[in-house]
Amino acid sequence: MKQQTLWGHPKGLYILFFTELWERFSFYGMRAILILYLVAKTDELNPGFGWDNVTALQLYGWYTMLVYAMGVPGGLLADRLLGQKKAVMLGGVLIIIGHALLVINGEWQFYSGLVLIILGVGSLKPNISSMVGGLYRQGDAKRDSAFTIFYVGINIGAFSAPLIVGYVGEVINWNYGFGLAGIGMALGQIVFVYGQKYLKEVGNYIPPKFHEGTKEPVKLTSIEKDRMIVLLLSFLIVVIFWGAYEQAGGLMNLYAKEKIDRVMLGFEVPASFLQSLHAFYVILIGAPIAWFWVQWGKKGWESSSLFKMGLGTIITGFGFLLLAAAAMETMESLTGKAPIYWLFGAYFLHVVGELCISPVALSFITKMAPAKFVSFMMGAYFFATALGNKLAGLVGEAAQSAGELTIFLGLFGFCVGFGLLLILFVSRLKKLTHGADDVDDNVVVVEPE
Repeated sequence: MKQQTLWGHPKGLYILFFTELWERFSFYGMRAILILYLVAKTDELNPGFGWDNVTALQLYGWYTMLVYAMGVPGGLLADRLLGQKKAVMLGGVLIIIGHALLVINGEWQFYSGLVLIILGVGSLKPNISSMVGGLYRQGDAKRDSAFTIFYVGINIGAFSAPLIVGYVGEVINWNYGFGLAGIGMALGQIVFVYGQKYLKEVGNYIPPKFHEGTKEPVKLTSIEKDRMIVLLLSFLIVVIFWGAYEQAGGLMNLYAKEKIDRVMLGFEVPASFLQSLHAFYVILIGAPIAWFWVQWGKKGWESSSLFKMGLGTIITGFGFLLLAAAAMETMESLTGKAPIYWLFGAYFLHVVGELCISPVALSFITKMAPAKFVSFMMGAYFFATALGNKLAGLVGEAAQSAGELTIFLGLFGFCVGFGLLLILFVSRLKKLTHGADDVDDNVVVVEPE
């Protein structure tokens, strides 16, 4: 497979980079204002639905769960009918229509818009990630770095959306914010259509293989079965991580609004702005973290995907220890609020953990999953993410009665304990990968003639 390259990577990577950047601008813009819109009083200058925190968190949890759960049928749609490219195209169209409905005031428009966005993300998200892996041969050392580059694109969109969409929605008009997020997806769709000439060899529909003379599909080999077992176990890590990490859009968003002193240099930072911190940190330290793991591996130290994910879970847990300290300071403060620097530190640790888990897991799936099931398994990864998001919503609801301190300490203890347990069993689990997670330095991207 010969591909045009730029800076050592196929040009198709950068098409997918910018498409996902704008899709994530759309998604994270929506996420930054959704719960704030739901709890905004109906008699305010910029009115919302006027819901209480618990009810709003329930809808938020279902939305974030379903938006990722639909990755499973979205992956099957690509594997069995459309191929990855057409599934991405369909997803973009559905997201644009969904945001157009949210611009219109009305209950049925609101719920219909959410449904279309859920279906659209489910069709787009797993398949565009699978296409990134499809640009590289098995064992290509550049595959992991490609997913880091792709992940930076995700976070440029995630960083800018809360600032731009958050401001427009929270300060000017919620409906305008939803519409602006939709414009972002429209830009991503334009990039994807333009870049088809760089994606000719990837994302096409591959008909299923059958045993000769029968209609019985070719089954998994014993090695593929072992690898699938490891993949399914890695999804448990994903559920736990996102269950903790996604407190950012729910519980931590409300906590920042109600119990954090957000005044800096005489300006009160809108709560939605803090949703950009995660993405800002990813952009800032993404490359250094990738460089660190390369150097770490060159020294012969443990650098498998499973080890990275275990360590990332532990680091994420320590972020909640900082939030527990903030909760204790809130109880002792005369104002009932804690300084904003606690959030800065917690979000930083969460992002270090994220960079050890999320892009690593995406790359891991494209290494481990059989080619005929890669979109389905990527969808299963996002289903695990969905369960994590739902878990995050349940934890956020529990905090309304148990208190933030109890929840933050519980998340700290569980994440650290689970991460240590995973690291303990890494060597045994690596045997089941049968070398799929190993790097072959002799494999390179073919340059054009």
